[in-house]
Amino acid sequence: MTDLATLAQQTLARLGAQDPFHDDGDLIVRTPIDGSELGRLRSHTPADVDDLITTAQEAFTAWRTVPAPERGALVREWGNLLREHKDDLGTLVTLEAGKIPSEGAGEVQEMIDICDLATGLSRQLFGLTIASERPGHRMMEQWHPLGVVGVITAFNFPVAVFSWNAALALTCGDPVIWKPSEKTPLTALGTLALLEQAARRVGAPAGLGAVLLGDASVGQVMVDDERVPLISATGSTAMGKKVAPRVAARLGRTLLELGGNNAAIVAPSADLDLTVRGVVFSAVGTAGQRCTTLRRLIVHADVKDELVERLKSAYETLPIGSPLDGGTLVGPLLEEVSAERFTAAIDRATADGGTLITGGERVPGPGSGVYVQPAIVDMPAQTEVVRTETFAPLLYVLTYTDFDEAIALHNGVTQGLSSSIFTRDVLEAETFLSATGSDTGIANVNIGPSGAEIGGAFGGEKDTGGGRESGSDAWKIYMRRTTNTVNYSRELPLAQGVEFG
Repeated sequence: MTDLATLAQQTLARLGAQDPFHDDGDLIVRTPIDGSELGRLRSHTPADVDDLITTAQEAFTAWRTVPAPERGALVREWGNLLREHKDDLGTLVTLEAGKIPSEGAGEVQEMIDICDLATGLSRQLFGLTIASERPGHRMMEQWHPLGVVGVITAFNFPVAVFSWNAALALTCGDPVIWKPSEKTPLTALGTLALLEQAARRVGAPAGLGAVLLGDASVGQVMVDDERVPLISATGSTAMGKKVAPRVAARLGRTLLELGGNNAAIVAPSADLDLTVRGVVFSAVGTAGQRCTTLRRLIVHADVKDELVERLKSAYETLPIGSPLDGGTLVGPLLEEVSAERFTAAIDRATADGGTLITGGERVPGPGSGVYVQPAIVDMPAQTEVVRTETFAPLLYVLTYTDFDEAIALHNGVTQGLSSSIFTRDVLEAETFLSATGSDTGIANVNIGPSGAEIGGAFGGEKDTGGGRESGSDAWKIYMRRTTNTVNYSRELPLAQGVEFG
């Protein structure tokens, strides 16, 4: 057993997870840090999935009758346990996803934050009182628990995205069944162990949370089950286009968080010191493996040369290596195929007339870990490769001279997740945020597109799927709405002046 495998087992034990490993397990868990095996798990069968959904449905019949503030108490207790075990769960994120420790801990902090938000929300699940056109009548709307929620998550945010869904769903009265990426199942098991502890502490029903282990076929069983009225799926656009029609065929709901091809416009008035810091983090954080990673930099011709030179200097001093080494800022890619796609995209870009400014090479790392030097490519036009998301630290630079041209370049991709502009010009900033500006779900001014606070709704348009998670009114997707009309008169007037007598 490797040192990292021992660390994973010890960390799971501290989180209260029962030993999940089986020597004959079919699901091999590896760390991207050095490619070593962390352990083997057994995948669930279709019969297992059926049993878990049955258990969750039984839990729903009890949980939906619990007052919402009491449901919030469960989420509050879960958040307290996450605070207590922040370092442990962050360690698992680093081991399975390859994130540097501060990013791993930051992801757990997102979980804590959404638990805080959901706890407060438990006393704010309100509808409206609506004026009726009929005398002696009152109209109102109520929100009721929806049912079992299925959550599918990707490797790059192995715990935060689940918590965005789970904290709200549990507060709204819904059990959750979680199909994590087969690349990051240990973080899921550790998270579930804490949720189960919280449920026992507050006396909540058993079966409010469950984890499905296995590949896409396991998730497909859940996706097709009519007892799961909502499927929240995070991943590639290709994955979403498979999930959505299957759920639609049974008239279920989907919440889709799919691909991104995020851009930042850099105007002539931009503060370049601020811009460099914002661009570098957004483009190379998590080794470019965020859905909100900055992939296209649209720079005004007047400041392009200076900005590119400063970015080149910053890129060439980035500490790359094991996230367990102090000072590392860029960790590993998930696997070998990620590096192959990175290299292929650079080759395609240069074939299209692009110029490689810096980076693109493989970097030695521990074991068989996959490490690369983040790359910048100056492109003469927004070609097909630029319009395609490459999940790696690859930044394309495009040049503009007219603001309308910049907006057209920005919006000229099929994805619509996140965006930003660096400018001191209030007219440009407000235009970027207006209906004729950025067409993404998230639009920022003087910060990069990567990273989001839980208070706002997270999600995007076009091929990003249209879903919204986390803050604002995202809770409504986890509930069903009823419109009620109460007649407190002795008459029976009909709407729209209809006479029937």
